[in-house]
This record gives sequence, structure tokens and C-alpha cells, in this order.
Amino acid sequence: NLNLEASISGEIKTISLVASWLLASLLRFQSTLVIAEHANDTLAPITLNTITAAKRLGGEVSCLVAGTKCDKVVQDLCKVAGVAKVLVAQHDTYKGLLPEELTPLILATQKQFNYTHICAGASAFGKNLLPRIAAKLDVAPISDIIAIKSPDTFVRTVYAGNALCTVKCDEKVKVFSVRGTSFEAAATSGGSASSEKAPSPSPVGIAEWLDQKLTKSDRPELTGAKVVVSGGRGLKSGENFKLLYDLADQLHAAVGASRAAVDAGFVPNDMQVGQTGKIVAPELYIAVGISGAIQHLAGMKDSKTIVAINKDPEAPIFQVADYGIVADLFKGLPTDFQVALCRNHSCWH
Repeated sequence: NLNLEASISGEIKTISLVASWLLASLLRFQSTLVIAEHANDTLAPITLNTITAAKRLGGEVSCLVAGTKCDKVVQDLCKVAGVAKVLVAQHDTYKGLLPEELTPLILATQKQFNYTHICAGASAFGKNLLPRIAAKLDVAPISDIIAIKSPDTFVRTVYAGNALCTVKCDEKVKVFSVRGTSFEAAATSGGSASSEKAPSPSPVGIAEWLDQKLTKSDRPELTGAKVVVSGGRGLKSGENFKLLYDLADQLHAAVGASRAAVDAGFVPNDMQVGQTGKIVAPELYIAVGISGAIQHLAGMKDSKTIVAINKDPEAPIFQVADYGIVADLFKGLPTDFQVALCRNHSCWH
């Protein structure tokens, strides 16, 4: 019996060692390509969150930077902890980061380096690009992941964030987008990645970037702000959003809106927070005149502290709010509430 137990124990140890070796080998052969989102001179914050997700897969992490005059972004990425290589494609073709032109570039890069994973942030940029890549590779993409369990197993939300779905992907290349608010940003120092030229496929020529007009604002960008003030249909007009703009300026906050406010024409759609808008998770989220439709909650319920103002005590927004004020926003917002917030706004910085 002792000999039998010793034999079984030895076999278990052998199996354990083999399993550990196989896992280590698997991780060693993993390689991930992160498609960098940027504005030539500045890197989009969601790219740093995506790099953190890529690092959890194990193996080497490379970043692809395409654009024009994006040397500063390349230099910044080379310093990011965990990035092993930065591939650079600078050409007028990539001006505006059009997905029609980026797709053949990424496919050529994949053909040369044979990555096991390709990912980008779950922003408008990533959502427009990755499905094209997946279709060309003949694989099924995975959207908006919030966690990684293993190199082939991912977690994403379904039913507007009310349930979690664990997805096992058996595709030869895993193509996925990353919800930025679910992963910490990678450290912007400590890395020493090398940079090299990416493959240079011929331009497709089916789309051309003409021009863009950007509005300048002293307020922080919505998805990266520590404080967000959002308004809903309860504000009744676009002019009444000035109440929120004034409060946001005092709090150094970004301004968002519900889909109802956007659909009503109160504000432009780039301010929309929610399942079909932008996902935010600030330190403080102030919802003013927002009832709290399930699609809106999916875009902001991960905020650290949520304050809601609504005259309807049954509004769904109060179910996720840490602090709720049942009041007419036109009476409650400009008075004691605003004064108290502005007095303590340093707590959110």
C-alpha cells in the first residue's frame, strides 16, 4: 500500500509538472497586437487600459501606431511598461485613422508576425475597426470585454450590464475590444520597447480623409474625467444645459447627457453616456434630470460615487445612486447643492 501511495503521489507530481510546463509554454507563445488609438501627438487613454488587458494574456505585447507625424506617440508608447515592440506606419494614407485603410495594414502585420491576439479599446475607433479585421480573418470577434480568465476565455456584460457572460474562444486569432473602465491604465514609464517599421501594403483608395473641425474646451475629456455632470430630458432644453456647464466649470468636470437628451436635440451625440454612447467610471458622477434607463445605467454604474437629482422618487437612477435628491432640478441644483459641491470639489481631485 505504501508503495502504491508513493507511486500515485509521484504520478500526480509528474502530471502537475507537465501541466505547469504546458501552461508556461502556452503563455510563452502568446503574442498580442494592440492597435493604438491616438491624435498624432497624444495617445488616447483607452490604449493604456488595453495594454494592461493585453499583458494579462501573457507573452509579448506589441503596439501598432499608424498615422502621420506621430513620432511623439511612438516615443510615449516605447516607455509604457509591458510593451515589447512598437510597430510604426506613417503615411498620408493613415491620416484620420480610416478603418478602410487600417484594415489591410493590420492584416499585413498579422501575416508577418502571426499574433495570437489582436485588440483595441472599445471606443468608436475600435468598434469600427475590429469587426472588419475579424471578418477578413474569418473569425468571430468578442466585444467590450471586462475581464480575462485565460488566453482563450473572456468575460463581457450582456443585457445592458445586468448579467456577465464568460466566452471561450477557439479561433486561431482572438480579436477583441476592451472596455477601458474595467482595466487600470498601464504605467507610462519604466518600459524600454524598441520601434520598427510596420509592413506597408498598397493603399486601398476607397476612402479619403478630408477634414475635421474640433471644438476646443477647457473641460476634461468625458471618458477620462474624474468628475462628470450629466443631464437628461428633465432639463427640457439645450439652453438649460448651461446650468450643468456652469457647475462643471466650477468642479473641473466633463459634461455628459442621456440618450433622451441627445435624441431631443439638446446636445450633440458625442456627449451621450450609455450602452450606445460612452462608458464612464469617474470618481463622481452627478445625474441631473435623468430617469435612469437601463441603457444609460450600463454606461455609468461603475462610477465610484453617484449623485442623482430627480423629482420622481421612483426613478430607476436612485437604485444605483449613493446619494439621491428628490427635487425639482431647477430649484435644487442652483442653490445649496451646488454650493456644497463646489466647496468640497477638492475631494474629487
